[in-house]
Amino acid sequence: MQDRPLYIYLRAICRAIDGVNFWLGRGVAWLTVLVVLVVFANVLLRYLLHSSFVFMQELEWHLFAMIFLLGGGYTLLQDGHVRVDIFYQRLSPRGRAWLNLMGVLLFLLPGCYLVISTAMPFANSSLQMMEGSPDPGGMPYRFILKSMIPLGFLLIALQGVALGLRSVLTIAGGEIDG
Repeated sequence: MQDRPLYIYLRAICRAIDGVNFWLGRGVAWLTVLVVLVVFANVLLRYLLHSSFVFMQELEWHLFAMIFLLGGGYTLLQDGHVRVDIFYQRLSPRGRAWLNLMGVLLFLLPGCYLVISTAMPFANSSLQMMEGSPDPGGMPYRFILKSMIPLGFLLIALQGVALGLRSVLTIAGGEIDG
């Protein structure tokens, strides 16, 4: 099985998707450092200097949202999403593959499609009006954050495709190297 061209091609697709989400996940990890620094600076300004900036407060939740939206695919890659493992752990590798494939096809991909198709007009409208913060001194370019919604779910969907392909290969009898 592993020397067949289709197997090699599908495994290459999985690795490419994994690579995208892996490197994005590593980049997003640096955003967590940045959000900690912004929160720390905000606390210092608020409690020591009795001052606050709307821009910095909005930057906190923009960064926080980007961490979760862009890190979702990486989390799926690392098998870090919450699931009920009561039955899953007792299944054979093929049984797990079937369960993963059904989960991807019945829940993950349709759910991602629903969010992406709903969020695209939302993000596009924001981009067309060059939406910024409604608050004085707030962050400009709010459309960038709104664009992260469909992008984040696209990354999760892509990782779901990789999970589904790996499941198909496992069901077909191939060894998957992760």
